[in-house]
Amino acid sequence: MTANNLKNLYEQNSVRKLFFDERTMEFFGDTMRNFSVKDGGKIKCLTDKGIVEVEVWDLVRERPVNGGLHGHCAYFRKDNYQVVVSHE
Repeated sequence: MTANNLKNLYEQNSVRKLFFDERTMEFFGDTMRNFSVKDGGKIKCLTDKGIVEVEVWDLVRERPVNGGLHGHCAYFRKDNYQVVVSHE
């Protein structure tokens, strides 16, 4: 999985499509070249069915951007490519 593949799948499966917004990325000094994707394994997250474990992709910033942000950026579910927040 590449960052560009993840972006495309996220945008195909998302209603809001805000995560990879060009203006937001520009604000933080980010580009798609700065992202990589790793297997995030399973994490617990809150769903309409309660807290469940889901398999995720881990989006990672390779180099620091404005504000010093780098490293883990977000988790995306493997089954529907939606951004999730870990509930651990």
